[in-house]
Amino acid sequence: MKLAKQVISEELVLFEAHFREAVKSRVALLDRIMQYIVKRKGKQLRPMFVLLCARIGGEINDSSYRAASLVELLHTATLVHDDVVDEALERRGVFSINAIWKNKIAVLVGDYLLSKGLLLSLNNKDYLVLQVLSEAVKLMSEGELLQIEKARNLNLQESVYYEIINGKTASLLASACAAGASTTFEDPIQIEKLRSFGEKVGMAFQIKDDLFDYGNANVGKPTGNDIKEKKLTLPLIYTLNNCSADIKRKLIYIIKNENTDKEKVQFVIDTVVSTGGIDYAKAKMESYRDDALALLHEFPDSNIRQALEELVLYTTDRAY
Repeated sequence: MKLAKQVISEELVLFEAHFREAVKSRVALLDRIMQYIVKRKGKQLRPMFVLLCARIGGEINDSSYRAASLVELLHTATLVHDDVVDEALERRGVFSINAIWKNKIAVLVGDYLLSKGLLLSLNNKDYLVLQVLSEAVKLMSEGELLQIEKARNLNLQESVYYEIINGKTASLLASACAAGASTTFEDPIQIEKLRSFGEKVGMAFQIKDDLFDYGNANVGKPTGNDIKEKKLTLPLIYTLNNCSADIKRKLIYIIKNENTDKEKVQFVIDTVVSTGGIDYAKAKMESYRDDALALLHEFPDSNIRQALEELVLYTTDRAY
C-alpha cells in the first residue's frame, strides 16, 4: 500500500482530522472510548478506496472527506457490534471495546458511531452518499443473518456463499468506492463502474479472509475458527460438493457436533486441502481480482489508478 499512502499522503492526514472531529462527544466516558478507537484504527483500507476513487474523478473536496469518515464510522460500528455478537475479547491482538467496557456500553458505542455517521451526511446534505452507504448497512445485516440461517442446516450451495459475502463484506467496499466517486463524478455510469469495481475487490477480500482459516499465518484468529462457528466458506463448500459420500457425511457430522475438537477440526482442514478446496477458492479469488482490475483499466492511466491497482493486489496478496 506504499504508493496509495504516498499519492494521497496529505489527504490521509486531513482525513484523520475529519474523523477525529466526527467522533467527538460531550460525554467524558464516550470521548475516552472514541480516543481508544482512533488510536487502534487499522490500515484505513476503506477510506483509501474512498479518497482514491474520488481523486480519479477530480480534486478531493470536503464531501469526499465526509464520505471517507462516514465509511470509517459505519465500518467501526459494525466491528464493535460484531465483537459483542462473537463474544470476542480481542481484535488483531488488541482488547475489544466489550472486553474493556462490557457489552452494554459496546452496543451503545456502536449505535453512537452509526448515528454520528448518519448525522454527518444529513447535516451537510450529502444525500447521495448517505443513500449509497445506508444500502450497504442493510446488505451487511442481511448477509450476516443469512449466514447464521444457513449455518443451522448447512445449506451448501455455492451461490448462497456468494450472496452472503456480497452482503457482509463486498457491499461496504462497493459503497465506499461509489461514495467517493459520487463526490467528484457527475456521470452515474462512471460512479456505477467504480461501485462494481469495489464489489469485485470486496468479494476477493472476503475469499482471502476465508482462506486464512486453513493456513498457518498469525492473522488475529485461530485456524479452524470458521469451522467451529459453522461458517460455510468457499473451500469447505467445494470440498463437501466434491468428496465421497462417506467423507461428506463425516465432515458434516464434525461441523455440526464435534466442531470444538481440535483433532476433528484438523481432519476437516486436511480434507479441504487434499480435495482441492484451497486451490479452487484461490482461483475464484483471483478471478474477482482480475475482474476488478479490468474495470479499473477502463479509466485513464495515472498514479491514482496505479495506487488503486496496488490496493487491489494487496487484498489478495496480504499475509493477514
